[in-house]
Amino acid sequence: MKVGMIGLGKMGWNMLLNLQEKSVNVAGYDASESVRKKAYEENLPVQDSLDALLNVLEEQKIVMLSTPAGNITNTLVKTLLDKLNPGDIIIDAGNSYYKDSVKNFELAQEKGIGFLDCGTSGGIEGARYGACLMVGGKKEIFDQVEEIFSKLACEKGYTYTGKPGSGHYLKMIHNGIEYGMLQAIGEGFDVLHASQYDYDFEKVASVWNHGSVVRSWLMELAEKSFKEDPKLDHLRGIIDASGEGKWTVEEALDLNIPAPVIASSLFVRNASKIEDSFSAKVVSTIRHQFGGHEIVEH
Repeated sequence: MKVGMIGLGKMGWNMLLNLQEKSVNVAGYDASESVRKKAYEENLPVQDSLDALLNVLEEQKIVMLSTPAGNITNTLVKTLLDKLNPGDIIIDAGNSYYKDSVKNFELAQEKGIGFLDCGTSGGIEGARYGACLMVGGKKEIFDQVEEIFSKLACEKGYTYTGKPGSGHYLKMIHNGIEYGMLQAIGEGFDVLHASQYDYDFEKVASVWNHGSVVRSWLMELAEKSFKEDPKLDHLRGIIDASGEGKWTVEEALDLNIPAPVIASSLFVRNASKIEDSFSAKVVSTIRHQFGGHEIVEH
């Protein structure tokens, strides 16, 4: 089995390294010439073009996408469907909207090509050393490539979620929950920041992460951020939203399910474009720590 990794950004690059380290035969491609040049310099198995990548794969071609959600991924899927043969398999491991994944599955099915939607969590560190994977699609297609997920994931870190779209749907809700958790952490530190007490936020995050009910990897990353900059003076309190929170709120509205915490956290991110709050700084720096998401510095 040989895997073609398309898209060598923060996640795809590290997933390629992860698979290669786990003795999976893998080759990569990225549309960016500078990314390919960097890969060559580090002796990674990267091809110069999409066609070249497909040519080095085995008779049954298996390609994994780690590309931006939306038009880029959807266009790439259509391009691949014109180049692949019946029996080949596409795995979309990006954060695509689940309705797009269902459409891409249907297009692939028309041509006899397998399509799996794989929600990927764990940030850059997870991509490199063991991710959390949520995989939707036909079970018989999943079974053919389960070895890839078992190698890429951490222990007990992958699951088959059911019919097409279910993997990216589950990741969408996961990210909605993440929005709410991050916002709660940010608001808590904002109150501490405004209080009459002179707290050492690195120590606060550390003690909360030892035995308390709010201990978590997110709190570890908060501790790391405060160690690097005790008052987060180097950045502005602007938080980007990559789409999943908005999709989660829209889905909750469609299902008439109340999701006030997730909705509120989404609106705070929108408001952060205007206000430079300390809570937004906390959320922004933790997102940067786990996912390499962009921060805005002063």
